[in-house]
Amino acid sequence: MRKIFTVLVMLIFAIGAFAQKAERSNVKQGNKAYEKENFTEAEILYRKSLDVNPTSKEGTFNLGNALFRQSKFKDALQQYEIAGANDSTKLASALHNMGNVFLEERDYAKAIDMYKKSLMVNPKDNETRYNLAYAQKKLHDQQQDQQNQDQNKDQEQDQQQQKQDQNKDQQDQQDQQKKQDQKQDQNKDQNKDQQQQQQQPQQDQMSQENAQQILDAFLQDEKQTQQKVKEKQAQQMQKRSRSKNW
Repeated sequence: MRKIFTVLVMLIFAIGAFAQKAERSNVKQGNKAYEKENFTEAEILYRKSLDVNPTSKEGTFNLGNALFRQSKFKDALQQYEIAGANDSTKLASALHNMGNVFLEERDYAKAIDMYKKSLMVNPKDNETRYNLAYAQKKLHDQQQDQQNQDQNKDQEQDQQQQKQDQNKDQQDQQDQQKKQDQKQDQNKDQNKDQQQQQQQPQQDQMSQENAQQILDAFLQDEKQTQQKVKEKQAQQMQKRSRSKNW
């Protein structure tokens, strides 16, 4: 029974030693590929080291670097978080690299926060201090650009509002002028109607006068005609009288 236990213990140690050897071999080969800037191959080898030993501190941290150099920032950030949580000796470097991720993504506020946390762990890191100053400057420039954009936007909105107000004033003036023109036209029509109404009785009166003149002329003609008839009858009567006497 003891022999079996001893064999199992030796087997476990042998497997562990083999795993450590495989892990170190993959990390070593990954580092060589990383130095040659073959970051895709380095990523593959670091992942192999984690397949053998998921808690590999060096494999985890270096995988984050390989991912970062491929601009896989989200995945790199995850590896740095794991590395910082599992290895206190890598915490300052992990925080520094997390700051670099946010710097690349132009999230300068978070980058500043990561650099400050890294300096709290390792205050003597000049590179981190330089990156912090750089991130602070970029954040200031970003805020200044945003402020300028907001001002320009406000100016454009003010100009548009002024233009709209001017157009509205012009439209109001045109509408007012149109109303005045319409009122003048109405007044002209009313005056014309009044003039026509005033002229109409005169025209009627003139017609009556003409009618009276025509009637008077007719009566005069009739009177003259009757006078002529009477004169003719008188002449005839005289002729008859003469004939009879004769």
